[in-house]
Amino acid sequence: MTEEAAPTSLPPGWRVHAVADDVTVVQTETSRPLSAALAGEIETHWLAAQATCGGALFNGAVFSVDDITPTHLRGHMTEYRRILAQFRDPALFATLRLRPLAVCGVLLSPDGIVFGRRQGNAVYQSGLWQTPPAGNVDGRAARARGRVDLHHQIFAELHEELGLAPDAVRLSRPLALVEHGGSHVLDLGFLLTTDLPFTAIAATHARAGNDEYETLRCIPPAALAAWLARMGPDVVPSVPILLHAAGLIGAETCQP
Repeated sequence: MTEEAAPTSLPPGWRVHAVADDVTVVQTETSRPLSAALAGEIETHWLAAQATCGGALFNGAVFSVDDITPTHLRGHMTEYRRILAQFRDPALFATLRLRPLAVCGVLLSPDGIVFGRRQGNAVYQSGLWQTPPAGNVDGRAARARGRVDLHHQIFAELHEELGLAPDAVRLSRPLALVEHGGSHVLDLGFLLTTDLPFTAIAATHARAGNDEYETLRCIPPAALAAWLARMGPDVVPSVPILLHAAGLIGAETCQP
């Protein structure tokens, strides 16, 4: 999706970046040093979030984008706790300048689009409906000479979240790059198609997926616009933009 084709009435801070079919992602540096005061502030946010989640958070590496062009995303790996601190206090973006990159699938089965409702205790966008798989680009995607493998990342998320193997789906070109207002998360969407019926997807999720989503639902393409209108703010705001870029809904439906 080009910026010209993007929705024209996005909320403040939201943006749809132009992205080429052959966009590449490159790691050009590592995390920057922090002042003692900033490190202390990040630690305070981390401890508070850990207390809320029962200590279940993992401080892994997350890719943050520093420079965006239609053909290249350049950035660095940073600690997840820095990302989390910026989630909790968006004003920290002025100092941290973090734009965490996430891969987001739009999974189309013969029965419709698969949605999952995020757990109510999730750190970010808890309780909202999302199109799985979706997750931060992390160290598993790092390759030689700084290359970042987005296809590996989205297939890893597919297996972790839904229990599906890579050979169960077909992966399309990138759909759109959506920057969230406030958090500055960048969702890079891909259309995934499968021949599996939704009953098989749901059964595999129950047997082999993780607990990222408390429930799954399948919405036929003809019912998408009405369902999104009914759900309103209970849907992750970037989802309608990705559905529009995939040609599944009209422009009038894709306003976050």
